Amino acid sequence: MGGAVMTDADFAYYVTAYLGRYLPGQRNLSPNTIASYRDAFRLLIDYFGDHGKEPESMSMSDLDRHAVRGFLEWLTARGNSDSTVNQRLCAIKAFVGYARGEDPARLLQYQQVLAMRQRKGKPDAMVTPGRDGLAAILRDPGMSTSRGRRDTAPLTVPCDSAARVSELCGITLRDLRSGDPAVVTLRGRGRKVRTVPLMHATAGLLREYVSEAYPGLGPRDLDKPLFPNPRGDHLTRAGVADILARHADGARKSGADIPEGVSPHSFRHQRATGLPGSGASLVHMRDLLGHRSVTTTEIYATVSTARKRELLEKAATAPRVGEYPDWTADKDLMAWLKALC
Repeated sequence: MGGAVMTDADFAYYVTAYLGRYLPGQRNLSPNTIASYRDAFRLLIDYFGDHGKEPESMSMSDLDRHAVRGFLEWLTARGNSDSTVNQRLCAIKAFVGYARGEDPARLLQYQQVLAMRQRKGKPDAMVTPGRDGLAAILRDPGMSTSRGRRDTAPLTVPCDSAARVSELCGITLRDLRSGDPAVVTLRGRGRKVRTVPLMHATAGLLREYVSEAYPGLGPRDLDKPLFPNPRGDHLTRAGVADILARHADGARKSGADIPEGVSPHSFRHQRATGLPGSGASLVHMRDLLGHRSVTTTEIYATVSTARKRELLEKAATAPRVGEYPDWTADKDLMAWLKALC
């Protein structure tokens, strides 16, 4: 362990090494992924604090199966869903898997934590805005002001590309090709890179957006974020969620029927549920969505005929300003999908 002097209060040492060196250095995980692990540890420390254990005195011996089970019950009492609780358990098990190799003296304790099973509750239903609701959200910013145009662009891209919010936030100017064929490069989980085609309408919108946001764009600007925050840094998850929330509220005030709970991931989900009806195979869908395995992709394909018809009516597309085109009519995009065979 690098010659460090270890004490019984070694929890802080292992967490620091895990988040600061192992995940970014050996696992090469993205900052967004590391941030999700960090959030899990913050909650874990809060849990121990509620039970009279300060972070400075915490030992890895405290992180046994009994404590982890108590932490999961504490999350449930706070109103967390089963899926969220399972995500926190996965983060802890990943950390324990790392600690097992660094601290074999507690091997049995770690194995007991790793053997804990996830909850099998009914998965939370994904809230989507529906076809008309999505169009209303995208109309709300308006194109008559600079701010409206700036808000429309990051809302439109995930409708077209099915980008995860972390992928959307990470796009740089270098990653965008707005000329024919228009594509965007996305960096997914585990730094996996994929190139996704964009509809002509989306490409045109992004060309106008970039020319306004980055006048006099030069080669030195290519590594700047496509969607910056007011400080010029990459837009964050919270920033995207704020943009969406503002315009979902605006669309509701205009009379649109948009359910509560719509999130940036809703756009990706709605886009994905429209893919099976286009004739795209599971392999095509896997590549477009950036899944590692078609097993994950099958979630979007195994729906009943009636449900499929309902989803297709509400399927997400990349609307032009003021209208709602059918993305399956984009011949270039359909040709790209078929060429993946």
